[in-house]
Amino acid sequence: MSTTESIEQVVRKNSVAANGQTSPRLTYLERRLIESFDQLWDDFVDPAEALSDFDGTPWRRLGGAAGGGTCGMPFNDELQLAQIRDQCRALAVENEFAINGHENRISYIVGSGHVYRAAPRRGAKPDDSTVAEAQALIDEFVRLNRWRRRQQEIVRRMDRDGECFLRLFPSVDGTTRVRFVEPAEVAAPDGRRSDPAASFGVQTDPDDVETVLGYWIGGRLIDAAEIQHRKANVDANVKRGLPLFYPVRKNLRRAEKLLRNMSVVAEIQSAIAVIRKHRAATAAGLAEFVASQADLSVANAATGRTSHFRRYAPGTILDAAAGTDYEFPAAGIDAGRYVAVLQAELRAIASRLVMPEFMLTSDASNANYSSTMVSEGPAVKMFERLQHEMIDDDVELFDRVIRNAVEVGRLPVEAIDAVLVRGVPPTLAVRDRLKEARADEILVHNGAMSAATLALRNGLDPEQERLMIRQGADERLARPA
Repeated sequence: MSTTESIEQVVRKNSVAANGQTSPRLTYLERRLIESFDQLWDDFVDPAEALSDFDGTPWRRLGGAAGGGTCGMPFNDELQLAQIRDQCRALAVENEFAINGHENRISYIVGSGHVYRAAPRRGAKPDDSTVAEAQALIDEFVRLNRWRRRQQEIVRRMDRDGECFLRLFPSVDGTTRVRFVEPAEVAAPDGRRSDPAASFGVQTDPDDVETVLGYWIGGRLIDAAEIQHRKANVDANVKRGLPLFYPVRKNLRRAEKLLRNMSVVAEIQSAIAVIRKHRAATAAGLAEFVASQADLSVANAATGRTSHFRRYAPGTILDAAAGTDYEFPAAGIDAGRYVAVLQAELRAIASRLVMPEFMLTSDASNANYSSTMVSEGPAVKMFERLQHEMIDDDVELFDRVIRNAVEVGRLPVEAIDAVLVRGVPPTLAVRDRLKEARADEILVHNGAMSAATLALRNGLDPEQERLMIRQGADERLARPA
């Protein structure tokens, strides 16, 4: 028997008698042999089946991930990380609940955009002109890089991909432009794949995984000073980030499928207006009855079948002959049985996001915004934490921008150590403006807060407000008495 012949082919070839006729005995043996092999394959158990979930997802292997990972990470190499990222990117494009979650996090973390102001560092006394020049540089950076929109994309990328790579391009005039680097482009080159210090495309100190020396982008090593890597949902000693929706990706798919199935079933049930039962009719008599009752008959040229249609106007009264029953399937639709299951899945997803359910479902019937977005609420605490993490990353980026301007002589050298960039995020909690104004007034009166910070807390530009106040005063003085 050749290796290309199956058992069934061999049995059939040897079961032909000399006269060309198949022997009944051999036919019987052939059938029994094929049944035995079919049963053998049905009873075969894959040894790897015990290492997977019911949907085929393999269990994670215990042990450290390459390049400083931990046993809590679901990826051990760049291929697994790419597969995880692709799954979550698909959800961010196709799954309506994931899209809503992404957009709401952007709205609460970024909002109308953070405000950044240059100020003297503690203990430093720079010239007012140095602080003003630094502020002008920051304003120019925000304008050139459309920073408020870029902030929104940073949040989207970090949630979708688990990380965000920003590359800085300083110019000879002291300005700095920022561009995104796709995570897939950051990978160890072929000659470095066996080097743990270059794993995942992040070149680190061989003895300290948190000391990053550079990034392998398109096969070239880019100095760490030119790249800012923001990663999320992992420990500090893990080189790459983990997408936000990875733990609940199955819940999102189930919720989407459940909603789809509910809609399809309801659509089918509601599309069938009436089921008419003829207890004693023959097939020919039933066909004749349907044709006679039709308002329109359409013949399909491809199949040769004729479809009959009848229009039931609002308020139609049906007169049934003896032996005919009418049923209305739409009356039996009970979508409420499945809505409870759908809500349970969405609550699990909202729990992962530390968000109230209505922020994920856009259903505010079970939640009160004023009682949810209070200062002590878990959602507010979580969003405040994320806002301050983003401000820390942005301030570190602005420090690089100031350093680049100093290197080309646009700012004095003292700006590096004497100027501090402060960020003020939009307010999250439900506000009582009168109480806040009184509290801020007390802080300003006692010297605990500056008037500029007071303006920033209320979404105002201190410099612009001072100019407008001065202009208003000049106009009042110019009026005739």
